[in-house]
Amino acid sequence: MTKTAFNISWQVLLLWLVFRLGTFLVALLHLSLPGNVAGMLIMFLLLASGAVKPSLIEEGGGFLLKHFAFFFIPISVGLMTFGDLMRQSGAVLLLVLTVSALVGVAATGVSVELLQGRSSR
Repeated sequence: MTKTAFNISWQVLLLWLVFRLGTFLVALLHLSLPGNVAGMLIMFLLLASGAVKPSLIEEGGGFLLKHFAFFFIPISVGLMTFGDLMRQSGAVLLLVLTVSALVGVAATGVSVELLQGRSSR
């Protein structure tokens, strides 16, 4: 139990440090990119290059994914203050979110099909 907690702690710390590196680089270089996206790109490069093995962050990442819904509680509570907006424009917002999600799924599907078609030739 203690070893698992220690592993999860330092792996989450490593993930957080990569995130902070991304936000630092975005601020330093004045990039028009969110810091968390830069951190994900850095982590991707570390994983793709083999500098970081997936097993090195597996337990910490799994822990964060397992408790992912917990991180949305503050957002959900914050949305409660927008009750009037939801009553006035909730249906339109839901429609926009649904359509944009469907467009994203379709674009991802088409991209994967095109990439798989290229690699199989």
